[in-house]
Amino acid sequence: MRWVEAEGNTVEEAVEAALQELGAKRDQVEVDVLDAGARGFLGIFKGRPARVRVRLPANPGVLLEDFLRDVVRAMGLDVSFHIERSGEYWRAEFAGPDVRILIGRRGDTLDALQLLVNLAVSRRCEERVRVILDAEGYRERREETLRRLARRVSERVRRSKKDIALEPMTPQERRVIHMELQENPWVYTISQGEEPYRKVVVCLRR
Repeated sequence: MRWVEAEGNTVEEAVEAALQELGAKRDQVEVDVLDAGARGFLGIFKGRPARVRVRLPANPGVLLEDFLRDVVRAMGLDVSFHIERSGEYWRAEFAGPDVRILIGRRGDTLDALQLLVNLAVSRRCEERVRVILDAEGYRERREETLRRLARRVSERVRRSKKDIALEPMTPQERRVIHMELQENPWVYTISQGEEPYRKVVVCLRR
């Protein structure tokens, strides 16, 4: 968040001076009147200028775009991205020849970058900003893969009557497994371990 203090003969003049310094429009800023000022009297008493503090809140979309552009350049990747607001989330979708490098093994690189982006943008905005990164529909494909895995493992548990622990997953991936099997009559799921090695265990209902 950027802010400036400015003075003027009137509050309006002080605000206008601040807007020019920030390069912003009136509807983009928040204004605090620090001193409404006072006019002089008959040339005997000196007047007092109006003083304001004008704040320009950080734009998460702009910060996200700048951050991702710097990351892509630093990694030397041939990818492009598109950003849009979706409810309470900001979504960035990558595409291009190097998108597989960006995704990494089972999404490891994409997940790490998503965590970094969320921390960086939230810190600069001084509030929590939720960002989801995707690459040519990878998230949806991965989610469907996890659903199939959950169904397949649940059947193995039912037949073998032995609990099965899956590989470590991110919180989002574990949630997909839990949701897929939450109404399964034969099994239930729990999470075990500490991050980043926390995993889902598919257990037989006894």
